Amino acid sequence: MDRAESRSDNLTVGPMSGDFIVWRCLHGGPLTPETIDRPAPHPQIDWPSTRGRNLPLLGRLVRTYGSCAILAGDGGKIVGTLRFYPKELCSFGEAGAGFCLQQPYPAGPKDDAAERSFPAFVELREKTLFAHCLMVAVPEGGPDRYRRRGLGTRMARELVRWATSAGWEAIEATAYEEIPMLYAIAGVAGRRFWEKLGFRVIHADTEPGMTGRLLEDVRKSAIAAGIPGEKAANRYAMRLDL
Repeated sequence: MDRAESRSDNLTVGPMSGDFIVWRCLHGGPLTPETIDRPAPHPQIDWPSTRGRNLPLLGRLVRTYGSCAILAGDGGKIVGTLRFYPKELCSFGEAGAGFCLQQPYPAGPKDDAAERSFPAFVELREKTLFAHCLMVAVPEGGPDRYRRRGLGTRMARELVRWATSAGWEAIEATAYEEIPMLYAIAGVAGRRFWEKLGFRVIHADTEPGMTGRLLEDVRKSAIAAGIPGEKAANRYAMRLDL
C-alpha cells in the first residue's frame, strides 16, 4: 500500500502499489503476503491460471495508471478492497463488467489481458474510472470486526481523494438497491451508498442477468432488508464528477 494513506482506529486505507498485488478476493477472509498464494481449493476456480492471469494484469495497471485498488489494512493483513479501472478498459454497464478477478472470461478478464494495448493516461479519451467491486473481509471462525463500521465509505472517500489528485475527471459505478446478498456475493455497493458520497444516477434499468433462482433469492434478501421485491433487479449507473 502507498505510504500516503489515511489512518484511523489502527486501520490503514490507501492505494495499492506494486509492493503487494492483491490478485484474489477476500471471500476467504483477510489476506497477507504469506497467505495470498495459498487459497483453499475451489471446484470452480483454477487458482494457478487465475494467479497467472491476474498478477501481470494488475501489475501493469499499477505501473500504467498508478493504482487499480484502494486497500484497507489491519497490521499486515488486507481486510478491504475497492477495485477500480479506467472506464475505457471495462465493458461498463454490461453484466459482470468483464473484470471479476475470480471468474473466467467474459465475466473476468481474458487470459492474455495483460498483453493488450493499454493507452497511457494522457491518451485516454475519457479520464473516468469505473469502481468495479468493494469488499470487506469476514475472518473465518472469528468475530466480524470490519463490516458495518464505515470501512467501505472510508475506502470510497480515499478513491475520490486519490483519483482527484491523480488528475481523473470522474468516477462511475454500477449499483443496485441496498441488498445484502448482492454486496456479500459480488461486492456491489448500493445506490444509497454512492449517493451519500455525492454520486448521482445517470441511467437506470434492470439487470438482464438476474433471472430464475438467482432473482428469487435476491428478492428474498431484498424483502428481508425491507426493500420491495419488485426493486430487486433495479440497476443504476452512478457518476461523480471530480
